[in-house]
Amino acid sequence: MVDKITESMPSISNLGGAAQKVEKVGAGQDFSSFMKEATENSIETLKSGEAMGIKGITGNADLNDVVSAINSAESTLQLVTTIRDKMIQAYQEVMRMPI
Repeated sequence: MVDKITESMPSISNLGGAAQKVEKVGAGQDFSSFMKEATENSIETLKSGEAMGIKGITGNADLNDVVSAINSAESTLQLVTTIRDKMIQAYQEVMRMPI
């Protein structure tokens, strides 16, 4: 399911992920590379949650591992949605500024 989303939006899949490891932006790292890394980590977390869910359905994984992976994927999705909403809100605020 996540693969279908990333295939339909290839530019987003090349941006970067969030939940697994997000480091502070250093002096040499720009915002776009930070977002790329964050998006890649988020996509990887969602894919692992999906894979663990499939293993849980087929009975090939421990229930605790499945629940942990699903919760991690859910938290990642909520974080990505919040970041998206904040970015849209910031864009709209910039567009309302007088020239």
